[in-house]
This record gives sequence, structure tokens and C-alpha cells, in this order.
Amino acid sequence: MTGAAPTGTWVLLSYRIPREPSTRRIGIWRKLDRLGVARLGDGLVALPADARTREQIDWIADEIAEASGAATVWLATPTSVGQERQLAAAMRAARVAEYEAVIAEATAAAASGGPDRTRVVRRLRGELHRIARRDFFPPPQRDAARAAVQALAETTTADGRDDARERT
Repeated sequence: MTGAAPTGTWVLLSYRIPREPSTRRIGIWRKLDRLGVARLGDGLVALPADARTREQIDWIADEIAEASGAATVWLATPTSVGQERQLAAAMRAARVAEYEAVIAEATAAAASGGPDRTRVVRRLRGELHRIARRDFFPPPQRDAARAAVQALAETTTADGRDDARERT
């Protein structure tokens, strides 16, 4: 043993899907994207292993088999901490882009002062929840996105109270 920090266990899905019909293949790709997988190669994806991710990958493997494809689920550990860090960094970068889009939309909604801000807050909170489900390595932008949506919610509530007072 070298005394190096241990790497975590990952669940891998190796798969092949027939090109036709394309709707099933596209549906499976979208499900994998919603899970936040790291794409290791053509037909090979990975997620940090826990009970939830293993079950979700197993379901997708079953769906691939039903689509006349081939799928194998593996549990594996990277051979070095550096490899695991590369996987985590790639997954984190994908979430950074998603959080930055939420921040931009919350900022734009706050600046616009439009009447639909309550709806925007609701939608952005839902989006934050969806992102959090696939955010295995949270970047600093997560807290900034939450704060931007919260600030928008607070201005929306404050503006709503001010509007109600003006009407009475």
C-alpha cells in the first residue's frame, strides 16, 4: 500500500443502442444527461456509486435491453486520485454552467421588475432542485445561484406587499 488517499467507487454503464428507432436512443441519452453522468467514452458513462445512482443506472440498463441494445453495469474505482479528480472536475464544470444560467435569469428577472417574477421564482427553484439531484461535486456557483433566486423571491414578495398597499 502506498498510503495515497483512496478513490471512491463509481457505477459505470457500458452500452450500445441501435441507431433506429432514434427516439429510444435519444430518450436514453436525455435520461443519462438528467442524471449528470460523466461521459468517459462512446457508450461509457459513470456516476459516483450510491444506492440511488446504482438503481437509476440499472433502470437505464434495463431500458437499453428492452430497446434491443446491450448494457453492462460495473462498479469500479479509478486507479488514481488524479483520475477521480478529473472526473469530478468535468462533472463540476457542467453544473457550473447550469448554475450560471440560473444566476443570469434571476438577475435579469430582478432587473426587469416584470409581473411574472413569482412564476420565474417558482420555475428557478424547480430548476435548482433538478440541478442539485445531479450535482455530486458542488461548485461555489451553487450557493450564488441559491442566493440569486432567494433575492429575487424577497424582492418579489416585497414588491407584492408594496403593490397591495398602493391599491388600498
